[in-house]
Amino acid sequence: MEPLDLLAIAPHPDDAELTCGGTLIRTADQGRRVGVLDLTAGEMGTRGSPAVRAAEAAAAAQVMGLCVRENLGLPDAGIANDDAARVRLAHRVRALRPRVVIVPASRGRHPDHARAAELARDACFLAGLARYAPGDDPPFRPFKLLHVLTYREDPVRPTFVVDITDQLPRKLAAIACYASQFAGLTQAGEVYPNGEPLADVVTHQAAHYGTRIRCRYGEPFLTDETMRVDDVTTLGVSTF
Repeated sequence: MEPLDLLAIAPHPDDAELTCGGTLIRTADQGRRVGVLDLTAGEMGTRGSPAVRAAEAAAAAQVMGLCVRENLGLPDAGIANDDAARVRLAHRVRALRPRVVIVPASRGRHPDHARAAELARDACFLAGLARYAPGDDPPFRPFKLLHVLTYREDPVRPTFVVDITDQLPRKLAAIACYASQFAGLTQAGEVYPNGEPLADVVTHQAAHYGTRIRCRYGEPFLTDETMRVDDVTTLGVSTF
């Protein structure tokens, strides 16, 4: 398998679409190899079933233009950052070899979200250790890890925002693939309801982050490391 340029590691099917679907689509539009690794099948969800959600995830992958979509098979509502899970995830990171990995925010409404962020970071680091859980693939460590902050209102500013203005319609189409989860609902995952249809709330959130970079719609990300700038005269986003 050719290495991936971008991989989103998501706790449940539909989380990647909700939080960073626009960025995944934009990256695929740029001709890059993009994938999603869902950690669980969402079997504890009130609606749908693992089989239905798997079919919905496959349909959404087509909408987003993914090269790869896999499911790690960890327990829904029981993701743990333990050695067994780290080994399983590290092996998939070595096999997929993503340059950039998107993980959830470090805090989340669902306990699986925060645990997934911890697990993904640790597994990505451990995947680069030659003596850690050796297997069929050589050691590999991604270059960059991004936390996606969409819908979070914690007191932290995003490091950057991706313009998804052209991709928002397809992001909404990918979310709509999950009819078993969202049809007729006004809330999903980290999306808190305000009485409007879910697609409208998602659009409002994207518009909020779009204003941060003076565009129509955006998705926010956080990095632990400081971003480097080589030419300050090319910086975007007007101060005034």
